[in-house]
Amino acid sequence: MKFNLSNINLSTAFVIILTLILIDQASKFYIKLNFELSSYGSNAIVDWGFYKLLFVENKGMAMGAKLNDFLPFINDKTAKLGLTIFRLFAIIGIGYWLWNNIKNGSSNLFRWALCLIFAGALGNIIDSVFYGLIFSHSYGQIATLFPEGGGYAPIFQGHVVDMLQFPLVSWNWPEWMPSIGGSRYTFFQYVFNVADTSISTGVGILLVFNKRIFNHSEENS
Repeated sequence: MKFNLSNINLSTAFVIILTLILIDQASKFYIKLNFELSSYGSNAIVDWGFYKLLFVENKGMAMGAKLNDFLPFINDKTAKLGLTIFRLFAIIGIGYWLWNNIKNGSSNLFRWALCLIFAGALGNIIDSVFYGLIFSHSYGQIATLFPEGGGYAPIFQGHVVDMLQFPLVSWNWPEWMPSIGGSRYTFFQYVFNVADTSISTGVGILLVFNKRIFNHSEENS
């Protein structure tokens, strides 16, 4: 098996993806099996001011948004099921896209980006599909793996484990501002995980190096 980060083939892509998924899942298992749920932004496991290690569970999409926030006529379970099924189809599409670009010799940066996005997406899908089956809940208790009474949710209804937060700076909005005046805002307040970092890095590569990536693709087409 040839392993070359400067020219990613299928074997190298497999190793990159597997490594990222193992890191992601190891961090989630550690948090899930050692700590109770944190209140959002408080009760930090580690608090260094600019960095917090928390334990929150995300039932929806990025930043906690749920499908039924946009489609209010469906309930939480249906929204979660729909989101998980969509993610499964998306990961199949990304996987094919990665395989096709490796086969056709596209830009190595493009392959890196797709590896990162695929690994991150698959890492979060594992949570959504299986965590409800294999873990007990974490409300006021430390979860157990494979509990006797079954997990906290059926298949496809698991929650994504998030733990990383970088609240870089906080301020109070001026009183004269409508709706938010006088309230406190923290940047960057969102809690995320290793899989999210992998996806964001892959998307960042596509945005920053898009001309280089797609010019290379056109030259090889």
